[in-house]
Amino acid sequence: MRIYNNVNAVNAQRNLSITGFALAKSIEKLSSGLRINRAADDAAGLSISEKLRAQVRGLAQAMRNAQDGISMIQTAEGALNEVHSMLQRMRELAVQAANDTLSTEDRQAINRELQQLQTEINEIAQRTTFNGKQLLTGSLVTQVDAASELKVGTTLTGGTETAHVYALDVSGAAPGRTYTFTYDATTDQLTLTRSGDNVSQTITLSNIGAGGSQTLNFGALGISLTITSTGGITADNLGTALTTATADSISTSGTGGSANFQVGANASDDMTVAFTRVEIASNAPTPYQALYNALDDFNTDQSVANAQALITAVDGAIVAVNEVRSTLGAAQNRLEHTIANLGVAHENLLASESRIRDVDMAAEMVNFTRGQILQQAGIAVLAQANTIPQSVLQLLR
Repeated sequence: MRIYNNVNAVNAQRNLSITGFALAKSIEKLSSGLRINRAADDAAGLSISEKLRAQVRGLAQAMRNAQDGISMIQTAEGALNEVHSMLQRMRELAVQAANDTLSTEDRQAINRELQQLQTEINEIAQRTTFNGKQLLTGSLVTQVDAASELKVGTTLTGGTETAHVYALDVSGAAPGRTYTFTYDATTDQLTLTRSGDNVSQTITLSNIGAGGSQTLNFGALGISLTITSTGGITADNLGTALTTATADSISTSGTGGSANFQVGANASDDMTVAFTRVEIASNAPTPYQALYNALDDFNTDQSVANAQALITAVDGAIVAVNEVRSTLGAAQNRLEHTIANLGVAHENLLASESRIRDVDMAAEMVNFTRGQILQQAGIAVLAQANTIPQSVLQLLR
């Protein structure tokens, strides 16, 4: 029998230490509700769960972004509703002024109301803001950069045939980007590629007859251009013209730009919405500019002819506002569907992250109870092992 080294006590103490460590980890998991509290618990699981957690939090923020976007659109749409009402009143007054039963004084009274309505429409455009951003003054619409190779009026030459850029709409495009054309002559397919992320869209060209036109709609990139030709141009020559070194790209202005809504957890998950200018001014978009001129003419001379011209101009403005409202309404519907989809994705990713990182309370309680019993048993056994050397004292009596 040995008394200098109590091997039995050392063994009992070692096992008790292991039990205590396991019990401490079990208590940590039960108190935190997490299976993985540090990388040592599950290095691979921690890496995966952190990636999932980034996506979950990103999706939650994206849903809030989309809801803010809907609020922004509703603010503009509410103002446009009142603009519509005033345009309808303008048309009513113009129809009344075109009737020759009215005296000069009557038409002057109508003119005063028309001028006040014009002023108020412009005031509404100036006052309609969301978080300090004006929505109806054109500040949230992407513009063609002054240095762009292609712009309205650009002449396109392919072979012996020519065409012109009649209209160019980049309101839905990303600001500060260059969009470059490439052409496949074997398939007559024209591709437009955006700089920065190389997102592209391909369409098929067709021949343009004499005096005809063709609209090249790159909806996925937010760009649409209308090409006209007096003498006509073939698809092949048009593709060649659009890919010459001096006319193969469209550049958007880096200042301002359409409103960007980040509706996903990743950098590329965004959408743009153009808040078109709705003001009656000499430098406004064509329908409102025409209405400005008609109102100015009627203000100068309240004649039947000017009243009838005003009816036509108001009709054009009403159509333009219709288009703006329908565009905003479509964007709002899209955002509502986006929110619904983000909610499903958020729920599924959260469940995935939970399965990896959260602790199974029932299973962990089994481990905790076992650890408690082993700890109590270990303490009791250690106490017994410490008393074994005392039996040697009986031999020394």
